[in-house]
Amino acid sequence: MSGRRTLFGVELDPLTMDETVRRCLEAVRDGHQLEIGVVNAAKLVNMRRDQRLADAVAGCDLVVADGQAVVWAGRVLRAPLPERVAGIDLFMRLLAEAETAGISVYFLGAKQEVLEEMLCRVADRFPGLKVAGSRNGYFDDSQQESIAGDIADSGAQMLFLGMTSPKKEIFTAAYGERTCARVVHGVGGSFDILAGVTRRAPEVWQRWGVEWLYRALQEPRRLGRRYLTTNAAFLLMTARELIRLTPSPASANRSS
Repeated sequence: MSGRRTLFGVELDPLTMDETVRRCLEAVRDGHQLEIGVVNAAKLVNMRRDQRLADAVAGCDLVVADGQAVVWAGRVLRAPLPERVAGIDLFMRLLAEAETAGISVYFLGAKQEVLEEMLCRVADRFPGLKVAGSRNGYFDDSQQESIAGDIADSGAQMLFLGMTSPKKEIFTAAYGERTCARVVHGVGGSFDILAGVTRRAPEVWQRWGVEWLYRALQEPRRLGRRYLTTNAAFLLMTARELIRLTPSPASANRSS
C-alpha cells in the first residue's frame, strides 16, 4: 500500500508495523533522520484545538495510526489504513532490532525514579542493548536546546521520548534535528508501562479499541473526563466527515 491517506485533514502513512520498522532501520543504515508521529483519537481532536501540536505532527516524516479508532475511521471515511501501529509496540520492536543490530538508543522522559526502574527492566529484557544515555522529562523550555545537544554528544542513533503530548511533539519539531538521532519516536506513557507504574490493557481490550477505557479505569480522576470528552468529539468529527463525503440524493440523480 502506498500514497498518504488524508483523514480529518491530516496526512497519514498507510504502513504496517513491519513496514514502519523497516523504514526506521533504513534511516539508521542510510544516515538520514526519520521523525515518527503517531495519532490516536484524542490527539486528532486536540490537533484541531492546538495549532502548535498540529504543525508538529504535520512536520513528521512518518505519521501512523496509533489508535484502533483511527483505523476504523479510515475505513468508514474511505482512507483505509492497513493496521494499527501502536507507539508502544513499535517501541518494543525497535528496541529488539537495536539490540540485534548494535544500534545505540537514548531515553528521554518520565520521572527520575520511573526512568531508573524502566532502565533496569529494559536491561533485563534486552541485555545486549546499547544505551547511549538517558534523562528524565522534567525540564523547562530554556533547557531544551542543551538537552538536544547532550543527546547529540551521546551519539545515540535512536531517540525515544517518554513524554506527554504536546510536549514531545513540540520538542521533536524544534530540536529533533539537533539531536542527530536517526530515528526520533515519541512513545508517550510507554516508560511508565515498562517500569510497571501503569499496566497496559490486555490484548482483547486492544483489539476492541477500548485500551483508553482500561487506562481511564486506572486513573479515573485524571483521565476519565478527558477520554470521554475527546472520544465524543472524535465520534462527532467522524460523523460530520461521513456526511460531507456522502453525496446527497439530488446530486446523485444529476450525475446518473
